[in-house]
Amino acid sequence: MKKIAIIAHDGKKPEMVNFLNKNIDKLKKVELIATGTTGTHVENMGLQVEKKLSGPIGGDAQIAGLAAEKKLAMILFFRDPLGKHPHEPDVQMLMRICDVHNIPIATNPATAQLLIDSFF
Repeated sequence: MKKIAIIAHDGKKPEMVNFLNKNIDKLKKVELIATGTTGTHVENMGLQVEKKLSGPIGGDAQIAGLAAEKKLAMILFFRDPLGKHPHEPDVQMLMRICDVHNIPIATNPATAQLLIDSFF
């Protein structure tokens, strides 16, 4: 079964929930992995999800590890480009790993929808 990782910065969590609701039937057909707080939002929607640590305390790195091992079909990472994030080095590392290992990563709803639509 294909795995999709889900991450959203705090300011983007409502946008991610809206996106997931829009695509809930498709997402029920794959394994979902998420960083801590985002994973709780996914669970609250009734979706099964494997939760990793919160992003700032290592969750982004855990997701990057899965990408490096090519265990993910894609990553949906709704980033807040205007906010300051103490774990920005982890975010950059995750994006670099995706580029190195050719893992699709969507950082906004429009790109995420294109990935989801092409996947199903």
